[in-house]
Amino acid sequence: MLLKPKIKLHRVTDIDINLLRKYGIKGLILDVDNTLSTHHGQVLTDGLENWLVEMQGNGVKLVILSNSKEKRVKPFAEKIGLDFISMGLKPLPFKISSALRRLGTKRSETAIVGDQIFTDTLGGNLYGVKTILLDPIKLESSKSFKFKRKIERAVFKIYKIKNTEEQ
Repeated sequence: MLLKPKIKLHRVTDIDINLLRKYGIKGLILDVDNTLSTHHGQVLTDGLENWLVEMQGNGVKLVILSNSKEKRVKPFAEKIGLDFISMGLKPLPFKISSALRRLGTKRSETAIVGDQIFTDTLGGNLYGVKTILLDPIKLESSKSFKFKRKIERAVFKIYKIKNTEEQ
């Protein structure tokens, strides 16, 4: 079940400290595009600043891991004060391993957070960290993304993936 997330939520701000404690999660590897901001955007999703303060205030370690280039990721990471890894090559596990080293957490206490099954969820499951799949902030308009999202909807049906609070 490499394509099934451990947790499914609507937005990153739906992740709260009680949920993380329930699953023993001490570190989060965060995607940027359609997770913390819109695809290629620099505007923070509603409530993100307060959420970051809450997470860090409760000792949750955070790092960004994005498949985007540094010129896209660096300004966003600097804006919110987080360390980052660009050109993540997800779902390949190499940079997920680097993110774990930066967090200083074990696989069993780390989750990868993102909006795509075939990069974030698959990569996290291949590497052995928990996976938190989010709804995309805004659906992409390119043909390749539309095709990918259509396949994702089929995976949702096959694995009966629903938001965690609905299961």
